[in-house]
Amino acid sequence: MNYYLIELQYLGFRYHGWQKQPDVKTVENQLRKTLGFVLPDIRTKVIAAGRTDAMVSVNKTFIELFVYEADLPEDFFERFNLNLPADIRAISIEKVDEKFNIIQHPKQKEYAYFFTFPEKVHPFCAPYMTTIQDHLNLELMQEAARLFEGEHDFYSYAFRPKPTTQTQGKIDFCKIETNTQYTANFFPENSYVLRVKGNGFKRHQIRLMMGVLIDLGKGKIDLDFVKQTLDGSQKVKLEHVAPASGLQLYDVQLTKGF
Repeated sequence: MNYYLIELQYLGFRYHGWQKQPDVKTVENQLRKTLGFVLPDIRTKVIAAGRTDAMVSVNKTFIELFVYEADLPEDFFERFNLNLPADIRAISIEKVDEKFNIIQHPKQKEYAYFFTFPEKVHPFCAPYMTTIQDHLNLELMQEAARLFEGEHDFYSYAFRPKPTTQTQGKIDFCKIETNTQYTANFFPENSYVLRVKGNGFKRHQIRLMMGVLIDLGKGKIDLDFVKQTLDGSQKVKLEHVAPASGLQLYDVQLTKGF
């Protein structure tokens, strides 16, 4: 058995998430098909550093590639990239040993949620950002975003939690900023990004956080309600899951020493 760590990025707009599923197009499906084409006589398996939902994009993540009973040919990485779909790209490849485990390996993730308001924008923006066609109190949203930092019981931000769901967690950084990360001539004059960093997040957690911030910006809730959602004992049930297309897994940092 040989083990490889591959850095990956993809545009998620036309995919039904990462995980392999029957009858729908997923990123994992496309990777497996490409591996089967490039390595027709070699058995392989891939595991991702984390899963993404439908339409969510990734600027930087990692997969672990397991190669059974063989080693990779010298031209594998070039041929792999050549045959991947145009909206998936492998950035680098590195050989690791059997002690490395991409799931258990300590990592920090940064998510970015891109949005704009209040005018409807060019349709080409749809894969990259969410448009809120209402006026938002951006300053109040920025104030509330900082409340997520630190250790909290994120029960309200765990999608359909079970009694055994671990909801205690820590967010190292959470801030709404002007978007300077991406530009295009069809982007609106002003767009914004919610940046969130932490070691782990629950399914839909960032989109539920963004949903609360949007509701706050529209005046549907107040700052005290946001604080209440960060008290897990209150068991506040949130319904507003922000659209997926504005969300991006922006960065995954693995600790050194593997």
